[in-house]
Amino acid sequence: MAREVLPHVPDAWVDFDKTKVGYEIPINRHFYVYKPPRPLDEIEADITGLEGEIAGLLEGLVK
Repeated sequence: MAREVLPHVPDAWVDFDKTKVGYEIPINRHFYVYKPPRPLDEIEADITGLEGEIAGLLEGLVK
């Protein structure tokens, strides 16, 4: 503080009641890379395929 801050801001002070030990790294802010969602047609095709697969599995349980 004395070496880095006070030469530039002589009236600076530290509120020791608010100081914390450690550091929080906001991972999402630094490393998140946006990926746009898939096209709706592709998502709909996946859902339709899964519905057919589920219907086939349920059909096997009923018989």
